[in-house]
Amino acid sequence: MPSLKDLRNRISSVKSTQKITKAMQMVAAAKLRRAQQAAEAARPFAERMEKVLANLARGIGDGAQAPKLLAGNGQDRTHLLVVCTAERGLCGAFNGSIVRLAREHANRLLREGKTVKMLLVGKKGYEQLRRQFEANIVETIELRNVKSVGFGDADPIGKRIIAMFEAGEFDVCTLFFSRFRSVISQIPTALQLIPAELPKNADATGTGAAYDYEPGEDEILAALLPRNISIQVFRALLENAASEQGSRMSAMDNATRNAGEMIKKQTQIYNRSRQAMITKELIEIISGAEAL
Repeated sequence: MPSLKDLRNRISSVKSTQKITKAMQMVAAAKLRRAQQAAEAARPFAERMEKVLANLARGIGDGAQAPKLLAGNGQDRTHLLVVCTAERGLCGAFNGSIVRLAREHANRLLREGKTVKMLLVGKKGYEQLRRQFEANIVETIELRNVKSVGFGDADPIGKRIIAMFEAGEFDVCTLFFSRFRSVISQIPTALQLIPAELPKNADATGTGAAYDYEPGEDEILAALLPRNISIQVFRALLENAASEQGSRMSAMDNATRNAGEMIKKQTQIYNRSRQAMITKELIEIISGAEAL
């Protein structure tokens, strides 16, 4: 049985931890509002970009005129996995769920005899994937000093992906991130960037309207497809930022409640031990008095 001093120190330590987790929960809640607004604001633009590209691609078709970023290079041997995770932990299963999806995808490709390369965005993804896929990691990009994600942070990543594709370093590129749904729900998502996976029904109104483009579809696609990759990476980073804060808020709330339960339990043990010691001392005094 620990001494009363040990129990008091343990209760004090848990109370200090509870204060920290409560503070982290409040900070995550404040950051979540801004991150959620940014992620929700980026969705319509990214979705509309996909619809415009789908309309343009429908006009060109899948022939030889189609840009390689849209139709691919005709091969499926080497896959590049762009895994976006957080720079910090203490955010529940956020990082683990993204890494798990990427790991399953990579293992499936390796079983099929494909070559897998990884471009990791975020420190936590590197820490979890380096043990199994260290030889497959071609580059790690950290955004530790970025307080608020902007397009300027995503554009170099998009340009790096395009440069690798033009150099023939991979055939298919897939982006992994966590789509924000709510504070308690974040969905690990895999989005194929190259060849571009565009919505089949490009016209959202369902009217099947035809468009005349000036200049031609091929010139517009040549300009929009590289920018679309940066936009999709930017969207993924914004979704990740909101998902990270939502997951951290939930994790710190659970940690705060667990600390409260532990304090209650340790306080009960302390009171029982103190009462037992008092009772023992009273018995010794009474026994000594009777002996006299």
